[in-house]
Amino acid sequence: MSRSHDSSKKKQGTLESRIEREKNPIKRFLMFLGPGLITGASDDDPSGIGTYTSAGASLGLATLWTAIVTLPMMAAIQFICAKIGMVSGMGLAGVLRKYYPRWLVVGSIVLLVVANTINAGTDIGAIAAATNLLVPSVPALLLVVPIAIVIVVVQILGSYRLIVRIFKWLTLTLFAYIAAAFLARPHWGEVLKSTFIPALRFDHQYLMTLVAIFGTTITPYLFFWQASQEVEEELRMGRETLAEREGATDREIRIAEIDVDAGMIFASMVFYFVVLASAVTLHASGKTDIQTATDAAEALRPLSHGAATILFAFGLIGSGFLAVPILTGSSAYAMCEAFDWKYGLDEKFRDARRFYLIIAAATLIGLLINFLKIPPVTALFWTAVINGVLAPPLIVVIMLVSNSKKVMGKRTNGPLTNVIGWSTAVLMTAAAVGMFVTWGK
Repeated sequence: MSRSHDSSKKKQGTLESRIEREKNPIKRFLMFLGPGLITGASDDDPSGIGTYTSAGASLGLATLWTAIVTLPMMAAIQFICAKIGMVSGMGLAGVLRKYYPRWLVVGSIVLLVVANTINAGTDIGAIAAATNLLVPSVPALLLVVPIAIVIVVVQILGSYRLIVRIFKWLTLTLFAYIAAAFLARPHWGEVLKSTFIPALRFDHQYLMTLVAIFGTTITPYLFFWQASQEVEEELRMGRETLAEREGATDREIRIAEIDVDAGMIFASMVFYFVVLASAVTLHASGKTDIQTATDAAEALRPLSHGAATILFAFGLIGSGFLAVPILTGSSAYAMCEAFDWKYGLDEKFRDARRFYLIIAAATLIGLLINFLKIPPVTALFWTAVINGVLAPPLIVVIMLVSNSKKVMGKRTNGPLTNVIGWSTAVLMTAAAVGMFVTWGK
């Protein structure tokens, strides 16, 4: 594939040129933030919050170190996915369709759709459980269907960007965990030790929690979503043809890297302090088995006392409404790219009917999970475990694509990126194997 489009021609009228013209340093930095930041914010979805709360409650400070270790892993994988979209001019599924055998395309999409559908269903259940905290008179189970309908209708009649504008600020309530952790007055010497010195164990509970943490931080839907959103950004710049989108300048690659890093740092900060707040409140008080949203909300009690459930509910609702469209949307992007169907959240229903029907079907199937009557936090945790098992083979595919000169031209991975990427696949696989080996022991 020719990479002649790595040229100044790509620069005209782009974000790159607008950044260069902006004199205010704060505004310049904010202009760097786009798909990467949104991806990072959506990484702290209800499944993530449920998993981090469960980890802190059940194991105390023992998993704090994973927030440090997973940050470069998250950043490397998401940057690779962003680069694939920018350089190839296609989403990840489109690249697989063009360059790889059909079995690999179908296998990757099956793994993605299974993981996404389960995740979307449990996140819808979490939104319902959080809403029930605010309106106790309405059972959570009665709320899942109207919540799912609202999300699908907004995706079809509005746009994903509308959802982002409405709900991304609600996710900032999750930063309340930072204040709650400090107000609980932990022993900071122990906190620092647990942060930088891994407390490794090889029993089943620990390994399963490790798989869940890996699965909810380095999660399949973000891989496909990141690449597709980079393509969407280029389409908004007027690059309608594949030839116009192929290639990327050094500056564009650098902008994407800063954007992704900012998003992953945001996600990791929330991750770290949810675990810490849960450890120093729930675990310290002996509440190690978290089943309901009310149980999980108790981690915020040092900050807000009686208002803990309200604060927690708003955070969960915001993160859920942000994540579900990404989950179902990434499945729809992948399937449409694989079969060369029209797609895009800014497209009208009549022009991208299959795209929106896939979103509706994934949402419908996902919400049925809630009728299995699994406790909300348990469902969120197991969703993360499933993601942790399904993610490693997809990471292997991503690493193969990103090192292919046929796909990436001169933009293949550097040595450090390859070390981090392949190490991520190995570590996640080892954790999953260890979990299965120790099952029942």
